[in-house]
Amino acid sequence: MKYRTVFDIIGPIMIGPSSSHTAGAARIGRAARTIFGRQPKRAIITLYGSFAKTYRGHGTDVALAGGLLDFDTFDKRMVHSLDIAREEGMEIIFRESEELTDHPNTARIRLEDEEGDVEVVGVSIGGGKMEIIELNGFDLKLSGNDPVLLVLHQDQYGAVASVATVLAKHQINIGFMQVSRKEKGSQALMSIETDQKVEEEVQAAIRSLPGIHAVTIL
Repeated sequence: MKYRTVFDIIGPIMIGPSSSHTAGAARIGRAARTIFGRQPKRAIITLYGSFAKTYRGHGTDVALAGGLLDFDTFDKRMVHSLDIAREEGMEIIFRESEELTDHPNTARIRLEDEEGDVEVVGVSIGGGKMEIIELNGFDLKLSGNDPVLLVLHQDQYGAVASVATVLAKHQINIGFMQVSRKEKGSQALMSIETDQKVEEEVQAAIRSLPGIHAVTIL
């Protein structure tokens, strides 16, 4: 992990006590909500490693709930997030797992409502930073530092090229692209980091392409 400024090490402005266990966790929760596209009715959160062992004492549960409520790391409402979630009708269930993971600060978040569900796995990597490493079973590596376009599509010839063509037409530069699939010819997921935000007009153009199932902005 490369650090660009001292704030990458000491962490962001935040409600404490820990950049890894609170600020990073809040950003995981907020990223999961953004991918889901709305406030969920129900969240099932499985915690692993040190998250599972210390989440109550370090405020990880509070931070994850705050992220799901779309609170930033410095939002003063963060300390009351569990109560606020309950008042707003969001059910949050925390589960502790002894399963070994590649990173000690790992959370698996399943969000549900009457319209659908999504499952996200995130890790807090220190200094308030996080990565989303899995979405609905697809491997990812998203930091959330730059705009990210997520495109769920049929694994077929020309799919990546057609999306890239739309972005080029609207003068949107691709900084990094990753394509993940579960098996050949099934569904696949493009994660595309761009230098600027992909506006709704461009998203709609991508949705209209053959074989595109869903388009989401992170």
